[in-house]
Amino acid sequence: MLTLLHLLSSIALLVWGTHIVRTGIMRVYGSHLRRLLGRSMGHTPLAFGAGIGVTALVQSSNATALLVISFVAQGLMALPTALAIMLGADVGTALMARVLTMDLSWLSPLLTLLGVCLFLSRKQSRSGQLGRVLIGMGLIILALQLIVQAAAPITEARGMRVLFSSLAGDTLLAVVVGAVFALLSYSSLAAVLLIATLAGAGLIGLPVALGVVIGANVGSGLLAWLNASLQPVPARRVALGNLLYKLAGLAVLPFLEPLVTWMGGFGFSTQTQVIGFHLAYNSLRCLLLLPTVPAMAHLCENLLPERQTDGGVARPRHLDPAALETPSLALANATRETLRIGDLVELMLVRLLEALREDRPEPGEEIRRLDDDVDALYNAVKLYLARMPRDDLAEDEQRRWAEIIELAINLEQAGDSAEHMLGKLRDLKTSTRRPFSEQGLEELQTLLEQLLANLRLGLSVFLSGDANGARQLLQHKREFRRSERRMAHAHVERLHHGVSESLQTSSAHLELIADMKRLNSLFCSTAHAALEAAALDTRRSAEARADDRALDHPLPGRAHPTG
Repeated sequence: MLTLLHLLSSIALLVWGTHIVRTGIMRVYGSHLRRLLGRSMGHTPLAFGAGIGVTALVQSSNATALLVISFVAQGLMALPTALAIMLGADVGTALMARVLTMDLSWLSPLLTLLGVCLFLSRKQSRSGQLGRVLIGMGLIILALQLIVQAAAPITEARGMRVLFSSLAGDTLLAVVVGAVFALLSYSSLAAVLLIATLAGAGLIGLPVALGVVIGANVGSGLLAWLNASLQPVPARRVALGNLLYKLAGLAVLPFLEPLVTWMGGFGFSTQTQVIGFHLAYNSLRCLLLLPTVPAMAHLCENLLPERQTDGGVARPRHLDPAALETPSLALANATRETLRIGDLVELMLVRLLEALREDRPEPGEEIRRLDDDVDALYNAVKLYLARMPRDDLAEDEQRRWAEIIELAINLEQAGDSAEHMLGKLRDLKTSTRRPFSEQGLEELQTLLEQLLANLRLGLSVFLSGDANGARQLLQHKREFRRSERRMAHAHVERLHHGVSESLQTSSAHLELIADMKRLNSLFCSTAHAALEAAALDTRRSAEARADDRALDHPLPGRAHPTG
């Protein structure tokens, strides 16, 4: 029982090591990898090579699949290019399996020691994340050694030999076992490394090992399909094409027994034969299938046609789930989507201005639809930010995270307020033909136009963080307050003179002014965040200059450092 526990814990360590390497690479070089994939668009051989290189770095074809699916979902990459990258990803996984099964036992303690030192000393920096990658590499090599040691006594147990020998006559069952393990471990690489190690220890035979390797490839295709199940149709086409390509590899199963006999004549160890088969199998399969990429893209488009939808709420365009492991990318995506919410709120105010001037029903209908869109995008941004690993964010990234969520909340509240203001206008216009006096209507229009200008400036300050723009926004906020007080006083003055229109619309007029006052406060809140960030940067610069002066002019009695 203890031996089995050691084996299971070693397998868990192997899976965890591949996860640490993948996430560490994505956090440090995620933006560069996305740029590399983006540059390969339109060139099938280049896309194939990019898939090999990216997957060799992140050690996971699933991570590459998430990147490619996000590109296609956002309309940034064509389907044939994406399929070529996925074929290259399979070859990249096979190459890494070959590298990791070399005799690297001397490297494991060195990588772990360097990684821990880097990670603990500079946890929030790029060097710290590179240390995380080194730790993962060290754990992978150590886990492979532990698997060999734990499997040795198991191979001597008669019951275990009988259990694994039962797979020898059923290749399809071995394929299913490999697919299931790849799904459970979230990594076909981990599955292949484990099978090669167990085969090298004599726990399973070569025919079974090759069947499990083929199944692990199919399992990674199933995993990509499950990850894309909630994505738009173009993204699901990538996962479908990838899965069909992996299923095409099952054509080698009838030739597996002759292949095993042929491979046995080379005299290599069982582990080397498993890894060599994995590399040759993926390389030949992908190279043979690469010319069929356009035909496969056409087939996937026919199998998953784009369904036309009537209306419906807006869907996020920039919230790429694959970028969550790269905080800078994820924050940039959330920023873009929040600015999109701001554009929708701006359009709501424009339509509110039209509803104020005209009696047409169309502006009111669009405002209600836009408010549903604002609510949907706000919820998407909120959930996206909630999924970010905040413990790994640097101080500046944490501040930006807070700024994004605060602005998203303010914009969602602004959308609700605009819809409520529309309701007041609609109720007023149903009770009287002319709701406002000419002077009162002009005042409301002027105030609404100032509100629109402040919203645009507030979004600009949020994007740039410019301190001068923030000060200008606060000045506009004060000007707006003076304008709304002046207009409220003018309205009361018209009541004093008995203007009939003002008497009929007094409550609605003052309530609309109060609503716009609240909206103005929401729009100008970005100025405070920008000024706080600028003050923090100024304080840091002052402290840095003070430190430099202290080094240049040490206190009396303190020895100068010698060179």
